[in-house]
Amino acid sequence: MPQDLTRDLMDLIERGRDRQLRLAVTGLSRAGKTAFLTSLVDQLRHAGLEARLDLLSASRKGRLLGAQRVAQQDLGVPRFPFDQARASLEQDPPCWPEPTRGISELRLKIRYRPSRQAWLRPETVELTLDLFDYPGEWLLDLPLLEHDYLSWSQTQFDEAGPTRRAMLATWEREATQLAPDADADEARLAEISELYASGLRQAREAGFSNLQPGRFLLPGDLRDAPVLQFFPLPGLANWSQERLAALPESSIYASLARRFRYYQEHVVRPFYREHFRRFDRQIVLVDVLGALTAGPERFEDLSQALARLMQSFNYGQRSLFSRLFTPRIDRLAIAATKADHVTPEQHVRLVGLLEALLAEPLKNLKYANIPVKAMSLASIRATEAREVKHQGRITSALKGTSMDGEPLLTFPGEVPTRIPSADFWERQGFNFIAFRPQPSAPGALPHIRMDAALEWLLGDKLE
Repeated sequence: MPQDLTRDLMDLIERGRDRQLRLAVTGLSRAGKTAFLTSLVDQLRHAGLEARLDLLSASRKGRLLGAQRVAQQDLGVPRFPFDQARASLEQDPPCWPEPTRGISELRLKIRYRPSRQAWLRPETVELTLDLFDYPGEWLLDLPLLEHDYLSWSQTQFDEAGPTRRAMLATWEREATQLAPDADADEARLAEISELYASGLRQAREAGFSNLQPGRFLLPGDLRDAPVLQFFPLPGLANWSQERLAALPESSIYASLARRFRYYQEHVVRPFYREHFRRFDRQIVLVDVLGALTAGPERFEDLSQALARLMQSFNYGQRSLFSRLFTPRIDRLAIAATKADHVTPEQHVRLVGLLEALLAEPLKNLKYANIPVKAMSLASIRATEAREVKHQGRITSALKGTSMDGEPLLTFPGEVPTRIPSADFWERQGFNFIAFRPQPSAPGALPHIRMDAALEWLLGDKLE
């Protein structure tokens, strides 16, 4: 058989097998997952028309014909609320879409012309893209699978800094009075669990990320269920593991440990097994700028949360056998979001800070030969870059509208390219300002480097 024909046949077989792609959009709370998904769908729907996707090769060369939403495969999962999100942006004044409150899914059919026409190759090809969205709060539970109740309790105390510890002071005062070997009082455990959940919610509002259990922050249909009525137990360092294991089932320690195990086996593990083991590609969204403004303790908290989260996913090359038996993520993007909240010359510095923040996970991924790319982007651009003349000097600035409707022309500050030093925090060298979306205009949503993200995540599948 001629070499070209053999290549065409093999290519056709490969395309037949690879015309479906599953993309997970992950990140911690407030990283911008809903905005990213809304923009991604909007850009692909406008491909070939108003969308500006010059960094996506298939679009730049005129081969990308567009995309349509179609019925998803899993009818038991809510559909991602794209229409509602788009409607929020079209209001007067515009507002950001509601954040994720549960699992959602959306399926797109992307139509494109192959880069090389040949015998047996169709004129147009369709790629099915399945998009998955998850609450950032729930993602934080994946590292729980590496713990038992004793080790989890100890880590919660060891890693809590002074600010977060202060927010949990009411809970800790009550929990410290509990003796591990005392008989459990169901009502009392429920009461102290709510104090713990309240402290976690307060910490989230203050900008902390590494908060567990995630369902305490967003319980969904588990609200008020006994499975959410547990908490770390103070004072366990004075007890040996053998002595704790010998406590009766009616004891406080045994009751809390039993609920922790149930939470692992019936909430966290099924969530991981049913959703996170079937991805092909993944993007992790990180709100670096928000953590930078919040201060050193919250910045370190974000670093710990991301490092643990990255360890929970299964990365590896996808051969035929791995596709059939051990699905793995074979390409990864890590993106610093809200790049429109800094001036353009700061974007390179933002990527440098992201890479410094995730230095160890990135080293491990590259050592394992996993294609990974760090970038900065703005899923939905909310500002415009300007130049201002001040005291004879030209200075970069951002023009936008605050969440309160106030027109702003500001320079937020310089982004450090490495983990900030104590001097940076003392100077408080960066001021993150939340901007309102720009007024709605015809065509695709304005963005920064969404086309670069699409090229990395989908580009090879559109050849």
